[in-house]
This record gives sequence, structure tokens and C-alpha cells, in this order.
Amino acid sequence: MIPVQRKMTTMKNKYFGTDGIRGRVGDTPVTADFMLRLGRAAGKVLADGDSRSVVIGKDTRISGYMFESALEAGLAAAGANVALLGPMPTPAVAYLTRTLHACAGIVISASHNPFYDNGIKFFSAEGEKLPDDIEQAIEAELDKPFSTVSSEKMGKAVRIEDAAGRYIEFCKGTIPFETMLRGLKIVVDCANGATYRVAPAVLEELGAEVIAIGTDPDGLNINESCGSTYPEFVSQAVLEHGADVGIALDGDGDRVIMVDANGNVVNGDELLYIIATARQDRGLLQGGVVGTVMSNFGLELALKAREIPFTRAPVGDRYVHKALVSHGWTLGGEASGHLLCLDRTSTGDGIVSALQVLEVMVSKGKGLKELTADVKKLPQTMINVPVNGNVSDILNSETINAAVKSVRALLGDTGRVILRPSGTEPLIRVTLEGMDANQVKQLATELAEVVRAELVN
Repeated sequence: MIPVQRKMTTMKNKYFGTDGIRGRVGDTPVTADFMLRLGRAAGKVLADGDSRSVVIGKDTRISGYMFESALEAGLAAAGANVALLGPMPTPAVAYLTRTLHACAGIVISASHNPFYDNGIKFFSAEGEKLPDDIEQAIEAELDKPFSTVSSEKMGKAVRIEDAAGRYIEFCKGTIPFETMLRGLKIVVDCANGATYRVAPAVLEELGAEVIAIGTDPDGLNINESCGSTYPEFVSQAVLEHGADVGIALDGDGDRVIMVDANGNVVNGDELLYIIATARQDRGLLQGGVVGTVMSNFGLELALKAREIPFTRAPVGDRYVHKALVSHGWTLGGEASGHLLCLDRTSTGDGIVSALQVLEVMVSKGKGLKELTADVKKLPQTMINVPVNGNVSDILNSETINAAVKSVRALLGDTGRVILRPSGTEPLIRVTLEGMDANQVKQLATELAEVVRAELVN
């Protein structure tokens, strides 16, 4: 039986999605006035009566200035102190929230989306995503009239000047002290985003020869034809410079895609395999690996051959994290490059994940091509269909159900069909996987057309 995801995850929240609050700047709720109210609500829920600060970091989008100021004002109105980090990767905010003993962390970012989108992510004092009940408490506070504490109770703001240095040292500490990257020529693409300073510094301080690209943010060029969603950019640079490996991060630094010396893309599934098998060889793998419904079946087969348990979670790092915790495992992630190494850090971290792979390359003296030779990925095609309206009704239509049933019959037991709404964009993702690349592409195209036609009706 081929698993088919048709139903949208039940939305308990009014504003929070699977990865915080996100949308186009200027459209509700991604507006300055909403962020002001959100800051006050978050201050009341997360920092009410707590002398610790709320940490705020952001990526390089031009709208980040506006939202940073609005959140700061709202938090101060609630009596919460604020620690400003400036441009800083999402995982750095999670780390610094913990080490600064803050009561919460806020990231202003829309991750891999274009510059005209933005959003908000929250971290708990432990550097983890907020549970649903806390998000719901913030939403309940948002519905209350805006109020300001008395002047003597207002919050203060400070800027953490050494935030980048603290995070750089943390990243270097996630691999063995004796590991050096001398002799490696590495191209790192920072997507003109939040890692533009720290990622090259980490690699250089570990001894690598670094060619840094995507390090000239102007507020508008984040993720533009670069970064983990456009690996062709780093692939071309690897070939031009004769580099040993390429690293492509996304705009907020929680995803990583890598490229081998021949310019071939190595995605999150293959990176998970490298890390998992290396830890298994050293007796350090705790349990198994968590992927998602989108993880390639080839990864599952390769891990099975190594007798490494594998299970799938819904798409989204919070669901991968939940599955890891429930199993008592530490390693999981998505093909998109959002990897979780919970024995190293509390959230997805593109730099830390890349370092785990580079350490394996150095210790084994092998390139990415050799390290992923046993992963035989099945051909996979994903088509995004823009939507307006109730996604659940569309995906449950009789016409689409009949089309899915027909495709499943054609693919047999060696393929998969996944229809799911995006958690971050107004899209239905139509994904097919099977043994024959041409058949998979054709069937995906036909099924996507059925979905489009249903949207019109």
C-alpha cells in the first residue's frame, strides 16, 4: 500500500503555522502593528514577571528592521527586557537563548522564502520550538486590548555585541577538538542571508581554504538564485574553483545542501546517511533515524541494509523533533536539508550539520561521492500547485481520490504518492516516487493537472 497524505493538519491556531508565523510583508498578520501586538502578547506569556530577557535575532531581509523595532516596543510595553543579536542564523538564536539564560528567543525570518516574505519563529528557554499550548496562550493574549505596564516596570533593550563570536565557537565545538579542515577547499554559499559572516569564519578558523559566495546581502537579494534552494549556484562555483566540496545554506541558516567535487548535489537524505553510518561505525548512533513522508525510499533501503531503524514523520522539523524525542533518538531530518542532530544542538542547524559531514570526510579520507555510494535514490518529482481556498476540501474531492487511486495502481508497490499542503506557502505539493523516472514525471504532471482543474471548479 502506498501512503497518501490528503488531509491538511488540523490547525488549532489562528496565526501560528507549522513553522511560526509567516507571510507576505504588509499582508495580515505580517505587518508592523501586528508585530507590536505580538511582542506585547509574547512578553506577557513568556516573560511575565521574569527578570530574564527575550532574545531577538533576524536574517537580512529589509523588513527585519521594521519588525525588530515593533517587537522590541511590544515586549518593552509588557515589561520584558530584550537582548538584540542583529543578523544571526536561526539556530544561533536558539543556542544564545539557552546560554544567555533568556526566557525565550524570537527569530525574524521567512527562512528560504523570497525577501518580500517574512515571519516570526519562537524558541523556548531550552532553545526548542514552542509547544502548541504556549502558542495558543500567545494568541489568546493577542485578542486582548493592547496595554502598557507602568513606566517603572517597562523593559529595557541591550545589544549583544559578541553574539557572532559566541556562536562561531559553539559551532566549532560540535566536532572533535583535534579535527581540522586543512587541505580542504570549500565553497560556502550563504544565500545572502543570516550566515554571511559566521559560516565563512567557522570554516576558516578550522583551517579550510574558503571561497565564500552569497555574502553580500542588500535586504532584497536573500535566497535570490542562491542558497540551498538553488544549489546550481554553489555547484558551478565548486567546478570553477576546483573545490573539494560545496556547502549551500538557506537564508536563515537552518538548512544545508552540499555538493561533491564533481558538482553533484547531495541532499538532506544523503547527508543523514553519512552522519548516521559514521556514528554507527563508532558506536555512537543512538537508536535510529527519523525522516519524513518526503524522504526518498532509497534512504530507507540504504539504512535498512545497515540495520539502522528508520521511521517517517510529517513534513516539518517540529514533527521530526517530536518523533526523535518520543523514540529517544538524536538524528533526523528532511531531504530539503533541515537536519536535526540533537546530541549537538537543540534545533536544525545548517553549519553544525555541514561540520558533522566534513568531519566524516576528513576522518575517513573520502569525498561525498564515496560516502553516499550506497544510497540509490528513487526518481522523484514534485510539482507545486498554487491554491486559494480550503485545501482540505480540494484534497478530499472524489475526482482527486480517483486520480490518486489510478496512479497508485500504475506505480505498484515500488512507488509512493504524496499530496500535501505546504506548511509555509499557499501551495499543494504533488509528489511522486518510483522506479521509472519518465513514468514518475509524466504521472506527477497528470496528477498536478487534476488538482489544478479541481481548483477551478
